Amino acid sequence: MAMALRCFRHLPSLLYRPSFAVVRGLPQAPAGCLALLLDGCRQRVHRTLLSRQLATKKAKGKGQSQARVNISAALVEDIINLEETNEDMQAVVEALKEDFSRNLSVRTSPGALDHIIVMTKDGKFPLNQLAQISQKSPQLIIVNMTSFPESTAAATKAIRESGMNLNPEVDGTIIRVPIPKVTREHRESLAKLAKQSTNKSKEALRKVRSKSVNQVKKFKNKVSEDTLWLLEKQIQQMADSAAADMDKLLAAKTKELLG
Repeated sequence: MAMALRCFRHLPSLLYRPSFAVVRGLPQAPAGCLALLLDGCRQRVHRTLLSRQLATKKAKGKGQSQARVNISAALVEDIINLEETNEDMQAVVEALKEDFSRNLSVRTSPGALDHIIVMTKDGKFPLNQLAQISQKSPQLIIVNMTSFPESTAAATKAIRESGMNLNPEVDGTIIRVPIPKVTREHRESLAKLAKQSTNKSKEALRKVRSKSVNQVKKFKNKVSEDTLWLLEKQIQQMADSAAADMDKLLAAKTKELLG
């Protein structure tokens, strides 16, 4: 018992010793001290110092204290480009925002048809590269296919299958697109499409996260487990933040659509 107490008296000095203690080695345990206790001390000190070098912990959440890791990109640039990873994730968020703005509006406008993709024998093209699109009246959009008459049928199909609740009518090379009345059913249909688009974007986000994590794991034999753990946590935090932004976009769009 006395021997164990002598061992515990050395814990404070081990835990709070400056970082050079790790380089030069921790003081030797008193004679007879339990080896496992000292080993545990060394591991705890090493993890604490590494965390201080690579991460900044911030409290988040209401009434909770959750560690948030912010790793210096310069320290791990040989392993992974964290800035590029974050940019890839934010690009997915921006693509969802653009999709909401372009394709999921209660009011259909000529611009909403611009980027409908048309499958032709020569490949895929945005509708506005194949046709002249104009709004004849608040209730009617005209799609003029005179420049590419052979793609009229494909353009009509693309408009009908765009998910915008449009029912085009063909007259030669002219496609008339009546604008549907804004019914409750139409609003609910758009809200469902918004949810589906968000789920697809989250799947794309998971692919970016998995690719980055796999990149980090390639270095498991070259860097410490603590470093790999902190990097994976940082990548997960980036993904969580991007997913939260998507949820906010979906909530705002759903509110706009359903009124």
